[in-house]
Amino acid sequence: MMLRRGFILFLPRLVGLLVVACCSMSIVYMLACTPKGDNQQLALPRVHSPTVKEGYEAVLQEREEQHSNYIVSLKKQIAQLKAELQGRTEQLKKMQNQYPDPLDVWLDHSNPEKAQANLLAFLRSQVDKAEVHSGVKLSTEYAAVPFESFTLQKVYQLETGLTRHPEEKPVRKDKRDELMEVIELGVGSLNKPEGVGNAKHRVYTTSDFVEGIYRTEKNKGTLYELTFKGDTKHQFKKIVLFRPFGPVMKVKNENVNMADTLINIIVPLAKRASKFRQFMQNFREMGIQQDGRIHLTVVYFGKEQMNEVKSILENTSRSANFKNFTFIQLNEEFSRGKGLDVGARFWKGNNVVLFFCDVDIYFTAEFLNSCRLNTQPGKKVFYPVLFSQYNPSIIYGHHDSIPSLEQQLIIKKETGFWRDFGFGMTCQYRSDFINIGGFDLDIKGWGGEDVHLYRKYLHSNLIVIRTPVRGLFHLWHEKQCLDELTPEQYKMCMQSKAMNEASHGQLGMLVFKQEIETHLHRQKLSSKKT
Repeated sequence: MMLRRGFILFLPRLVGLLVVACCSMSIVYMLACTPKGDNQQLALPRVHSPTVKEGYEAVLQEREEQHSNYIVSLKKQIAQLKAELQGRTEQLKKMQNQYPDPLDVWLDHSNPEKAQANLLAFLRSQVDKAEVHSGVKLSTEYAAVPFESFTLQKVYQLETGLTRHPEEKPVRKDKRDELMEVIELGVGSLNKPEGVGNAKHRVYTTSDFVEGIYRTEKNKGTLYELTFKGDTKHQFKKIVLFRPFGPVMKVKNENVNMADTLINIIVPLAKRASKFRQFMQNFREMGIQQDGRIHLTVVYFGKEQMNEVKSILENTSRSANFKNFTFIQLNEEFSRGKGLDVGARFWKGNNVVLFFCDVDIYFTAEFLNSCRLNTQPGKKVFYPVLFSQYNPSIIYGHHDSIPSLEQQLIIKKETGFWRDFGFGMTCQYRSDFINIGGFDLDIKGWGGEDVHLYRKYLHSNLIVIRTPVRGLFHLWHEKQCLDELTPEQYKMCMQSKAMNEASHGQLGMLVFKQEIETHLHRQKLSSKKT
């Protein structure tokens, strides 16, 4: 009972406290939410001001007028900007109407429209005359104009001129500007896809550039083929540009999906089991582990060392879980052309890219993509110019030890040369190889069969892509020129052997070794006397 009376006495106090708290919160809320003017906070209505309601209505009306004035000001500024933009647009249209295209040059002031049309027709005819859309029949292997290849940093060139460097950072400003202009035009073309409208698409930059090839036909213009990264690992974007002695013209913008493009590497072999073991190490790392879209066909001649070769192949198959290989054994004299021809015709699956390879070749996964990108059934075959390694014993003779194979594979004039006289390593679709007639099987032994096949492609309407590639190497090995070779074959073999040992400077040091040692000995004696 006492507790109940105490609660009744405390209740009015509690109500009073709650009323005071609510009033305090209301005052704080009004202070926090009162709108601010441009330079100062608007004050609450005072005691001598009109009533509270009228005061707040006046404050709200003032704020509304300020916002209305600000909106009117913004609309005026927007209208002015629109008018200025429209004026600039009209000026640009007038300029475009006056100069519709950089190619429209006023050659004939009396009839400028006809002159413009004639010039455009001529430049477009240059594209048709050049090997852009189809190949041109050529008389000899020397008539083909090779491509040069390049990345963002370097150019890989056949015609080295006085520099004598097979790869270099472009020293001449005009060459640097030319290649960067083409790459930027390619990026711009990718960022303005045709037929997409306002749909969102990926923004490309120069960092997406993978590699490019280009060549100049002196009476037509320069053809550029640029490869960019695509949306997935095995997708690429390819841009074809042509400079017909004037501004570059876009020829093609296409998606290239190589995810399902299989390469059948065909290797003819007789004996050389140790070299085959080294080849399979490269094949396993680059072909199986990194690329994965690959088949291996080994055409083996004779029976000597055959079991060892088969054992190497089977061990790789088990350890790498690789089943995409074919082993063909022929009981006859070794013939490289016959081995490649048999391997190509043995394939029974869908049309496939054939890479004719030798056991002393080292390739990278990047090269396998180049092989795919530069072949097209019924249109293109790829003849890469590989980098041939000099004799490591001569190159690194002054070192304490010879570096590992991977460290030796450097493209420099001291370590090797572009093997521009060799046509044995080639990529083409099987259908093109069959349609062209394959190899000349009357050629036996070493050399000659590759040149005959190359000439067949040159005499066709297929485009032959001939360019140095940075991911394909010929490993040095001692070359034996057999007595049973024909005089022409023996001469070719000896020329290849001479070029394969070392550079001119390095060979000169060997030839004059005795003279150099004599000179050093005399210098030593002379220094002792003094």
